[in-house]
Amino acid sequence: MKKSKKLMWKIFAFLLGFCSILLATLWLFEIVLLDKMYENVRRNEIEKAIVLVKKNIDSPELNQIIWDLADNSEIIVTPEHSFEPPREPKPSEKPPIRRAITKKQEFIREDGEVISFVFYAIISPVKATTSTIKVQLYYVTALMLGLSIALAFVIAKMVSRPIEELNESAKVLADGNYKTHFSGKTYREIHELSNTLNYTAQELSKVEDLRRELMANISHDLRTPLALIYGYAEMMHDFPCEVTREHTELIMDESKRLSSLVGDILDVSQLEAGTMELKTSYYNLTASLRATIGRIGRLVDKDGFKLNFNYDKEVYINADEVKITQAFYNLLINAINYSNEDRNITINQTADGEYVKIEIVDHGDGIEKDKLPYIWDRYYKTGKIHKRAIVGSGLGLSIVKKIIEMHKGKYGVESTPAQGSNFWFSLYL
Repeated sequence: MKKSKKLMWKIFAFLLGFCSILLATLWLFEIVLLDKMYENVRRNEIEKAIVLVKKNIDSPELNQIIWDLADNSEIIVTPEHSFEPPREPKPSEKPPIRRAITKKQEFIREDGEVISFVFYAIISPVKATTSTIKVQLYYVTALMLGLSIALAFVIAKMVSRPIEELNESAKVLADGNYKTHFSGKTYREIHELSNTLNYTAQELSKVEDLRRELMANISHDLRTPLALIYGYAEMMHDFPCEVTREHTELIMDESKRLSSLVGDILDVSQLEAGTMELKTSYYNLTASLRATIGRIGRLVDKDGFKLNFNYDKEVYINADEVKITQAFYNLLINAINYSNEDRNITINQTADGEYVKIEIVDHGDGIEKDKLPYIWDRYYKTGKIHKRAIVGSGLGLSIVKKIIEMHKGKYGVESTPAQGSNFWFSLYL
């Protein structure tokens, strides 16, 4: 593959080429086209003189106007009968140094008299002028080329240097060093690009830290049930007569926990990739929430949790029931996992004709204000100490965010540290 040229040399070639085009244009107009342009100018002056005479043909100042044309524009206006055309040179003679442009024009006065004038414009020789201009252009061209080369090199270097520095820093970033700093203060666009890249590096650093933390947490969540399953399976193998119902239930519970964790990881992957589709239907949202609360309530009742569901009427919506149930389930499990001594959790359903709002209120640890914008991000969790969930995987909030966004709904949280949190989402009816 052909190696690309450096940006600096491309800019240099562009600026030098631009200067060359300007010089070539200057030579074209000042040398090649000078005589033709001069003749066209004189012809235009004759046309203007004709218009002026026609406008003043009955004016008593006509003679003065004709004299002014001769003095100011070197255009001679004379009656046709007194005009003597220039003699054509013989073949053996040199052509005259000075040339002339003539044009005959008839005018009609107010009294009906027809007057014919000849307009005669002298074209002075431009060869001497052309020669002088040519000599000047030699010096100007040499000077301009020298200055252009120097200026093009300096500009190319100034423009390309910050981009090259950003490129080198980007290579460091691509190698996984997220602490690299992008500096570009020369131009506004370069400065904005460097700020964007610095922000990108910071966000990538956060994502990398959260990814490592997530992998550690998932490894912990996987290792614990696997160790329990293996331990009890080994005991059942060695002491088959001592197997109890509690042993088998523990193995089944830990297997469900593993399945839940793997399922949430797959859901996050599909939602991030945009491959998950909605299967909408018109269904009773209130009944669906009530059934979910009943199932989870029976599961956590032995741990002292009380789930209170408040609603004023049955609400029907057009949505994907499975996905909405999953989002609600994740928020409810999140409230259970972060509750403390007060294990009363309140679920409120309110509808106002335009949308329905679901709130899940707990009295747990709460979330600090500066962390609220990030809790919906993938891999994020509020505490550094990993807490094994009673149920669920810990990936629930990012799944909730994607599901509600797919339904064009809204979501949010109000939280006070040490007092609890109110997670909510709303859907259009």
